[in-house]
Amino acid sequence: MFKKVLIANRGEIAIRIIRACRELGIATVAVYSQADSQSLHVSLADEAYCIGPAQSSKSYLSIPALISVALTSGADAIHPGYGFLSERADFVSICEEHHIKFIGPSAEAMLKMGDKANARATMEASGVPITPGLGIVNDTDTIRKFVEKVGYPIIIKATAGGGGKGMRIVRKDDELDDDFNLCRSEAQSAFANPEVYVEKFIENPRHIEVQILADSYGNVIHLGERDCSIQRRNQKLLEEAPSIAITEDIRKKMGEAAINAAKSINYEGTGTVEFLLDESDKKNKKFYFMEMNTRVQVEHCVTEMISNIDIVKEQIRVAQGEKLSYKQEDVRLLGHAIECRINAEDYEKCFMPCPGLIEGYIAPGGFGTRVDSHAYTGYTIPPYYDSLVGKVICWGKDREEARRRMLRALDEYVITGIKTTIGFHKKILNNYNFISGDFNTSFIEKNYPEVLSKK
Repeated sequence: MFKKVLIANRGEIAIRIIRACRELGIATVAVYSQADSQSLHVSLADEAYCIGPAQSSKSYLSIPALISVALTSGADAIHPGYGFLSERADFVSICEEHHIKFIGPSAEAMLKMGDKANARATMEASGVPITPGLGIVNDTDTIRKFVEKVGYPIIIKATAGGGGKGMRIVRKDDELDDDFNLCRSEAQSAFANPEVYVEKFIENPRHIEVQILADSYGNVIHLGERDCSIQRRNQKLLEEAPSIAITEDIRKKMGEAAINAAKSINYEGTGTVEFLLDESDKKNKKFYFMEMNTRVQVEHCVTEMISNIDIVKEQIRVAQGEKLSYKQEDVRLLGHAIECRINAEDYEKCFMPCPGLIEGYIAPGGFGTRVDSHAYTGYTIPPYYDSLVGKVICWGKDREEARRRMLRALDEYVITGIKTTIGFHKKILNNYNFISGDFNTSFIEKNYPEVLSKK
């Protein structure tokens, strides 16, 4: 059993991990930047240490600072949450060198999946369906030869990418050279790695991901899928589980593919295997591997609501060397859940970030309603980090009840002093195409083009 866990993160995910540890009888250590001294996770943890100034590079991304606090506090494990260092294989190795358990997969497994081009090759070798594509490419001549076989459009992606960065869709030949160079430049700037790879672009797919859990004894299970198709600029806004777009046959095949993917790299912990669902042929829908996220995800709560399984606690137990608490036949998915990510953004001004003082804060409640947030009245949202204020997750016996419950919850959610995306989520939930289930990753562009153009 771990005695003390350091949480190398901030905000709502840090609080989520603190709560899981406390229920397991594990002491917690929070870290914070100077800008986060008043963050709720600081007061909820058993111990808290300032690790640097506001800039992430000098605080939450400072491996020496984190290791120093872990050793000083006597923490025997580090939970990375999501973002920051959660998918840095070198951080895993450094933790091991200092005899600190990293709560997540091995450095080797992370490297295999962290590089997106390498992940494609690994999945292809494991029999997981992938879109036609190329590995790492360094010139456009190679891409043009590929296009002669598959045609446009194609998508260029950063191998170290994430969060919608380092991606360009190319629809015609005279765009290729500029987009290729822009993508490499953005990849270098965002991830310190300019390498890119190429795939045939699937027009208007569904974005479906499968939640998996794995232990160090070779046991792997999946907890069903989430539909993450409601997004803008490749960043998710709303997620739901299960997906109403797939049949039981596809659900079974996706689950098996996700398990095979995890087993092929000896994966341990919680993770998500993401797929694109091609609905161009409604009778013969096909799905393709997109990437694997080797960490807990923002939207894990949606799966927890329909599975009644605490994903973070299972992640910690597995890291302690325990076997999974569940077998695949134990997994029972009940009802429907929807999550809305509430950001401090002005959606009427192209989702411009709106940090600042929260003058009033009242979270919704009631049956089947969950709020994960670090916000409170008097808290100032800093301008240095992700704009997520909180997540509202609502469960219902079916999708319509979950939708109506979410609308009720959003009506109750009061955040004053800053702009938020609450109003925009209400628009989505009341949209006919969303209600009918007729949507894909182009939903925002088709229904609300005005919010993506600057005013």
